[in-house]
Amino acid sequence: MAVENDEAVPTRPRKLVVLHWLTALCVVLAAALILLRDELDGRALRQWLLEGHRHVGLLVLLLFAARIALRVRHRRLAPGGRHSRVVRVMAGLTHVALYALLLAQPLLGWAMSSAAGTPVHFFGLTLPPLVGEDEDLADTLQMWHVNAAWALLVLVSLHVAAALWHHLVLRDHTLRMMLPRRRDRNDAAPPR
Repeated sequence: MAVENDEAVPTRPRKLVVLHWLTALCVVLAAALILLRDELDGRALRQWLLEGHRHVGLLVLLLFAARIALRVRHRRLAPGGRHSRVVRVMAGLTHVALYALLLAQPLLGWAMSSAAGTPVHFFGLTLPPLVGEDEDLADTLQMWHVNAAWALLVLVSLHVAAALWHHLVLRDHTLRMMLPRRRDRNDAAPPR
């Protein structure tokens, strides 16, 4: 199958594409911060990396809310191509699972910190605890947080593999419609 030309590529709302890539960047950054923390010594540095991880995780939560608001506003998006029902259902289920984990993961981390008696800060604000202090609950939530991280890694890997499969094997526009695009002259804001 030949690669379709750019004019045939359906578009996604620019804001949705930006939020998609910001979310991806934050998820990678949150994982990098916590993995780096586990490899380093020095209490102050490890605490700084943990706080960075928490801040970025809370950004994921905010981006999730913005993405949901945009998806509700745009309702149903045009399909990315002509694919079998099985492919569409699998893609839909993967997206629902990704969205669920993007919501659950930061909430689990926030609740885990609350249960451990650690205040959660977000750019100068101290957030209210989600649960009361409980050491056993903190341990359980930590296990869930780690397991959710592994599940998120598997789903993100599947998501990336599917995008590459669409691009390299099927040679359709699925990946290209989620890539940032330059504005053409018609998209530019009118002069003031």
